[in-house]
Amino acid sequence: MAHDFPEELKTLRATMDSVREVIDLPRLEAQIAELEQQASAPDLWDDPDQAQQVTSALSRANSEHDRVVEMDQRIDDVEVLVQMGQEENDAATIAEAEAELTKITKAVGELEVRTLLSGEYDEREAVVTIRAGAGGVDAADFAEMLMRMYLRWAERHGYPTKVMDTSYAEEAGLKSATFEVNVPYAFGNLSVEAGTHRLVRISPFDNQGRRQTSFAAVEVIPLIESDDTIDIPENELKIDVFRSSGPGGQSVNTTDSAVRMTHIPTGIVVSMQNEKSQIQNRAAALRVLQSRLLLQRKQEEDAKKKELAGDVKASWGDQMRSYVLHPYQMVKDLRTEYEVGNTSSVLDGDIDGFMEAGIRWRRGQDRASE
Repeated sequence: MAHDFPEELKTLRATMDSVREVIDLPRLEAQIAELEQQASAPDLWDDPDQAQQVTSALSRANSEHDRVVEMDQRIDDVEVLVQMGQEENDAATIAEAEAELTKITKAVGELEVRTLLSGEYDEREAVVTIRAGAGGVDAADFAEMLMRMYLRWAERHGYPTKVMDTSYAEEAGLKSATFEVNVPYAFGNLSVEAGTHRLVRISPFDNQGRRQTSFAAVEVIPLIESDDTIDIPENELKIDVFRSSGPGGQSVNTTDSAVRMTHIPTGIVVSMQNEKSQIQNRAAALRVLQSRLLLQRKQEEDAKKKELAGDVKASWGDQMRSYVLHPYQMVKDLRTEYEVGNTSSVLDGDIDGFMEAGIRWRRGQDRASE
């Protein structure tokens, strides 16, 4: 299909105008200058944790600034390339411009999605918990498939992850698993993955080869930060210790290092077994519990606002995505209608399209309710 160069370039520039407005380049440049001043302090590394926060924040701010500036330059460059190709009637140059314009359009779309992540906790790192639902051993296997999908997604982007807890099912797969994605905006991106996922396939565990439908739940919460005010009185906690175990009940160690923490008022339970000591597992469990309570508090506040506005409808349906492997192959998001026929690619972590569609859909829902 032939490109309408003037119209496409005009659209790209308009999108970049809105991106710059949301990102607020002057504010970002002032933030970079302040962080550079802090980073150049001679006593910076006297406090390694603070130094790490400063250098990481500076790296993120510079990266965000450079992405916008470089994108503007790429749009200028492709416009020059188009003019050259048209003036000289050079098909090769025009083809090069078309290819670059396609890449830029995709990149600008991704940059625009980042500007839609403006929720209170969207900038946070994320804690993801996957639980097997209805469907027996197929559901446990599906939970493990989903965990691999998200870890592969993170790996594709170079995002560090940390598996915090895994509870293996007896025959195959996982009862549940919890892991962190330690990169800014992980929560904003992954939060649209929260909900019930459905798998339809010929069950590899059914000796009669029948089709099986199974379910798994995905929970995404923002990682707690040191300045968050979530105090949990000691008398509201019930803490049990037990031995960590691997697949099939194999002992990971011979000490009671795993921790199960129950928040008595809410009934929220968090288990941690992947750290080396009981103290580390207890600290990790407390951090995840605080994160869940933080999100719960935010959800209660949002629900109260909706109730006051006369709108008590839930934002998410019970089933948000279907993965169909038989009788045809398709992964379809039931909220956005976004779908992909290459199920293997999706289950191997190629889920950016689903996230982008989900983020845009959520922004549309938010605007409709305002």
